[in-house]
Amino acid sequence: MSELTEIQIPVSEPYLTGEAKSYVLNCLDSGWISSKGSYVSELEGLFAQRIGVAHAISVSNGTAALHLAVLAANIGPGDEVIIPDLTFAATANAVLHCGAVPILVDVSLQDWTIDVGLIEAAITDKTKAIIPVHLYGNLANMTAINELAARYQLLVIEDCAESLGALYHGSPTGSLGDLGCFSFFANKLITTGEGGMVTTNSSELAQKIRSLRDHGMSVSRRYWHEIAGLNYRMTNLQAAVGVSQMAYFDQFVEKRRHIEQQYRHYLSKLPGMIFMRVPPQCQSVNWLTSVRVDPALTGGISSEDIAMQLRLQGIETRAFFFPLHQQPPYKADDVQFPVSLLLSNQGLSLPTYYRLTNAQIEFVCRSIYNLFSVPFTSE
Repeated sequence: MSELTEIQIPVSEPYLTGEAKSYVLNCLDSGWISSKGSYVSELEGLFAQRIGVAHAISVSNGTAALHLAVLAANIGPGDEVIIPDLTFAATANAVLHCGAVPILVDVSLQDWTIDVGLIEAAITDKTKAIIPVHLYGNLANMTAINELAARYQLLVIEDCAESLGALYHGSPTGSLGDLGCFSFFANKLITTGEGGMVTTNSSELAQKIRSLRDHGMSVSRRYWHEIAGLNYRMTNLQAAVGVSQMAYFDQFVEKRRHIEQQYRHYLSKLPGMIFMRVPPQCQSVNWLTSVRVDPALTGGISSEDIAMQLRLQGIETRAFFFPLHQQPPYKADDVQFPVSLLLSNQGLSLPTYYRLTNAQIEFVCRSIYNLFSVPFTSE
């Protein structure tokens, strides 16, 4: 086996500006380093305006956002919540830690998001909500999901951890359901290191989430606790980084879309390299540009083969998530999930970040072409 070279092109990296350092130093100099401070409210205001909602509530991470959204929806023991089988575990964990049961549904082979044709069969008299996950930045069919939710009186909680900046019929992700949940982890479009946000147009839900994230304390009566809450607050230090990031929002979105277009342009020419279908009503923003590698069409070349070829060139990639139904906490042995299993086995995420250059994208693609024994041209 060839010796692995040092990673030269990571799968992701944050882009932090001089303003971020200046704002963080301002927090340190002023002493406002915990959850009180002007940057927290400023970030919430900027984010609400960007998403086009009445309320944006900052939290400690994306998982906290999901947990608070499920809690605020009064979902608990005996309830069921429909989620896709192919997603990061946090989607299911948020439901389980409320005492409810995540009901897994397979995903679409073309779009990679929850298969709306399978949702209705999963609805029971115990179902309280649907959590569509906008996987890898592609938006779920929110028209169909909202119609089902209205018919069965269910809440819709968007998992937007990977889709910030994406639009559905011109409306931003996070404004399409009752609640939207975002992650600001270091590899996301906007980062605060760790951090997250919940968005909603409901004043009632917003007030409840603000209380729940702060130990259940009353928002109008300090140190009086109406409910048993949690400490899920974002710090002013984190928010300072977030405020600096928001100034580059449009540039970050534009660059992500450019990277996806470049990968599609080069790799779609190779047999068996299949990208997700972006529906005409969607403007996706790829969290990580990802591709399905079908060995039946590539001459036997697998996603693992490509990952190893790139790693030998100092290029980092990521495999897709494991389907939830295969993992011990979420096992569903009595149901088949052929598409999520296929995508998990064949999916590969490629380097996607703001400082990635056209030359680096071409180097990644040329390395893949070499594995296929096909000459690469930059045309």
